[in-house]
Amino acid sequence: MAGRLAGKVAMVVGAGSSGPGWGNGKATAVLFAREGARLFCVDINLEAAEETVDLIRGEGGEAESCRADVSKAAEVEAMVARCLETYGRIDVLDNNVGILQVGGPVETDEANWDRVLDVNLKSMFLTCKHVLPVMERQGGGAIVNIASIAGIRDTGVPYISYSTSKGAVLPFTRSVALQYAKKGIRANAIVPGLLNTPMIVEPLKDAYAEGDIEQMIRLRDAQCPTGKMGDAWDVAYAALFLASDEAKYITGTELLVDGGITAKFS
Repeated sequence: MAGRLAGKVAMVVGAGSSGPGWGNGKATAVLFAREGARLFCVDINLEAAEETVDLIRGEGGEAESCRADVSKAAEVEAMVARCLETYGRIDVLDNNVGILQVGGPVETDEANWDRVLDVNLKSMFLTCKHVLPVMERQGGGAIVNIASIAGIRDTGVPYISYSTSKGAVLPFTRSVALQYAKKGIRANAIVPGLLNTPMIVEPLKDAYAEGDIEQMIRLRDAQCPTGKMGDAWDVAYAALFLASDEAKYITGTELLVDGGITAKFS
């Protein structure tokens, strides 16, 4: 199945990892490159984006890095312009950036609420705002937005800003998909379940096990019907399918990548 994205330019937003190991965006960018795409790797942490680019280039792929805070309109506009200057087109937009803040409506202050909603949701609005006209001029494209089961189920941790933002990704994605369906542009959402990625360590270690990371992982593994959390590559392979022409008749939908946990919760 090599070359599933051959000839395509993919912009992965959140292409760095928030800590050692493989985050969703990092794995997705590397996998897209392995399948023939040229990568434009965006992250607020330039060093993290450059690490992903180095991995891709080390495997013989083509990639460029870009630092951007995608909650800021001017920075999104600039990064899209830079991608077009570099590659001349954008065929795939993977919106993977996300942050997590533990707390319910009383514990969460207004500044943290605004920041989580800006990073997790407003960023998708801004990237789509500037990338959709590019895809429309090209005659097509594919958008993959990363949501979370926290947006459709209670996972046992109070993080109201995170769950609200991720839940809103789903109608946002459907709206884009239906508006642009006749223009050859597809938009779909991935809904990951419990994953063992660097993102979960700092925000959740106290919520689960009073700072004991190994115990937190054991507890989260035990929640999963499979007995084990998923990893970044599970999300990456789902994103590859949705970004590829194999999914040419799939738009406006949500793909659960959760090891069955939402069936357990239903």
